[in-house]
Amino acid sequence: MAGPDLLLIHPPAARPAEPPLGTAVLLSHLRREGASAEAIDANLEAHLYLLDGGRLAAAAGPEPATALHRAMKNVPRALSFLRSPEAGRSYSRYTSAARHLNTALSAHRGASARERWTLGDYVHGALSEFSSPDLALAASGKAGTVFSGYFRDALLPRVDRMRPRGIAISVNYRHQVLPAFELAGLLRRRLPGVPVYGGGGMFTSWRNSLRGIGLGFSPFDRIGFGPGESALAAAAGGASTGGGPFFEEGDAVEFLPDFGFAPLREYLSPEPVLPVAATRGCYWRRCRFCPEAVAPIHPYRAVDAGTFPGLLRELSDRYGVRRFHLTDNAVPVATLRSMAGGESVLRGLSWHGFARFERELLDPEFASSLATAGCSMLQLGLESGSQPLLDRMGKGTRVADASTILSNLARAGIAAYVYVMLGAPGETETDAERTRSFLAEHAGEIGFLNLSILNLPREASWPGMAEGGVPSEEGGADEGEPLGLYRRVPASDGWGRARARRFLRQRILGDPAIRAIAARTPPWFGDSHAVFFRGTS
Repeated sequence: MAGPDLLLIHPPAARPAEPPLGTAVLLSHLRREGASAEAIDANLEAHLYLLDGGRLAAAAGPEPATALHRAMKNVPRALSFLRSPEAGRSYSRYTSAARHLNTALSAHRGASARERWTLGDYVHGALSEFSSPDLALAASGKAGTVFSGYFRDALLPRVDRMRPRGIAISVNYRHQVLPAFELAGLLRRRLPGVPVYGGGGMFTSWRNSLRGIGLGFSPFDRIGFGPGESALAAAAGGASTGGGPFFEEGDAVEFLPDFGFAPLREYLSPEPVLPVAATRGCYWRRCRFCPEAVAPIHPYRAVDAGTFPGLLRELSDRYGVRRFHLTDNAVPVATLRSMAGGESVLRGLSWHGFARFERELLDPEFASSLATAGCSMLQLGLESGSQPLLDRMGKGTRVADASTILSNLARAGIAAYVYVMLGAPGETETDAERTRSFLAEHAGEIGFLNLSILNLPREASWPGMAEGGVPSEEGGADEGEPLGLYRRVPASDGWGRARARRFLRQRILGDPAIRAIAARTPPWFGDSHAVFFRGTS
């Protein structure tokens, strides 16, 4: 029996809280174009495979530490609990279950014994995802990952039985890079002659570097940059994608996902949540610190705003799911208006996602309409409470507007998940103190917090800062590494990352009101699960 024209694989490691949207929209487009296509969420499968009791015991050895032994015993109960509505009703029991799973994962240290794998995070202590020689080692099989056993004993035999005509691996997060290269190499050796394509946000972020140095990735026949719908449809139909190791992907963009491949009740979530997007790219694209502004992954595309509520209803009816995660960089105002006016279509549904502090949210009636139409949480990038710094960032946000909007959302019953970054070029302690003051003043209106130190894209420019720069410790292993994503911020351009981090830890988290918000932000799962606790304190 002939296998599918194309098999899509979503590799580990990412949060196993919801199915991958990128895989779902590619699958939908391929099938709508008449191709036979299948998909595998190897990320979810890897988590469940390696959380198996026998495999945990083998990885932990005969005398595991007491905490690890206790966590391993509790894995079945923790998995069951996190998939039940009860998990959203008891934050203490929820955090205990998540902690058991996270501790159990630490049993898997890999052959190097230097790998760190937590829920939604993976770091290989001996290899860097930004080093082309290290990527080649992973692809060659000379260096493995904690996922080697799953790939070898579970995934590869399954793919072998399917006999696809082509395989596409989508890599969107840095935590997926090394496992994806290992998997690609295994597939090439197991299925010689079957083309393996690579695509996704990480590869697109490397577009300029790869083209500039003529660097290809040996385990992949071709690397695609940008939206993958057109190129993969052509490949599935037998058309050539052209010469050379790279191909620019086409203009076709799919918005209706196909989640038929995903076992929705097996994801680690109190209720199944479907990711969906009204846009690709970002409509603002002026923030100096954002890759979508300085090195866009996708050209901006948007679904017709008037049809978006109906799309959510269609997905709800098809999959029996009532919760949706809007994954847009920022949901456009036109879409928010359509949602606010779509109460009858959206009745019984709940949705949350990123939005900007747009002036429309200054209207308390508009906020109330969004809540009535199912909006349960908005994720808002405040970044700083200092207006001069926001202006230098290009945020287009007014601190006074943010203050009013948070108040409107709180009164409407919409939780606010607020994102803050310290360490921007030119930031001073005075700027950071304004941020601390803003958060403390609005603590009663902020549901959850994401506190971070800014990583500056290497293509970014900033007023008064020299061009160029070298990779930072977060985004590249060595000075001059072409795959590094970020640049260092010289100490002369502000107070430096170390002092910013110290201020965050001592002054911001030292404030009792702010510390209370951080304490109720779900560990490891963060914004994926916060919506389930928006009514807790």
